[in-house]
Amino acid sequence: MSRRSGILEFAVLGLLRESPMHGYELRKRLNTSLGIFRAFSYGTLYPCLKTLVANGWLTEEPGSAPEEAIAASLAGRRAKIVYRLTAEGKEHFEELLAHTGPDVYEDEHFAARFAFFGQTSRDVRMRVLEGRRSRLEERLEKMRASLARTRERLDDYTLELQRHGMESVEREVRWLNELIESERTGRDQHRSPSSGDGQDTSGESGGLPRHGENPGSDPSDDTAN
Repeated sequence: MSRRSGILEFAVLGLLRESPMHGYELRKRLNTSLGIFRAFSYGTLYPCLKTLVANGWLTEEPGSAPEEAIAASLAGRRAKIVYRLTAEGKEHFEELLAHTGPDVYEDEHFAARFAFFGQTSRDVRMRVLEGRRSRLEERLEKMRASLARTRERLDDYTLELQRHGMESVEREVRWLNELIESERTGRDQHRSPSSGDGQDTSGESGGLPRHGENPGSDPSDDTAN
């Protein structure tokens, strides 16, 4: 399985965990919610869906009333099929969510994983964010070394392009630092004082502060307003 097809399978399972969908709706969600899939076609999606069905992770169900399905068949049109996640598919997706490793920190895979952080445990989110940051810091170091070696041989436009690339990586590192700090703040905020062992007992709630909310504030204070 190629890396991109693996990312697509992960994204499809994640979207179907939210609700059953037919192929058109899935493609639309992949395009709008996960921009990394903007360029892919039905010719890529349907083989992926067939593979997931064959593996027992999805089921295919009629998406129309029986008379509508018959009319579509007589007209030579494809009847709508709704894809639904099975219990085995949900279990498999949860295993994928728990997985961390070098492949997860790459550009496209990280984008897909981040899109489903709301369904991911805090400890795994932290490992993914910290792994991505380390990967980008390594990339940034190599870019700086390369620029230092070749600066005198580059024209102004090529030099500006390299600087732009470095600035983009630096911005993402700053963004990751903010996310990691928010996750840590959320963990400290929800830690149970009586746990004694320092374990996080907050369940799956997110570490990101809500808009307009101070990360260190007590949400219960709002009731006084």
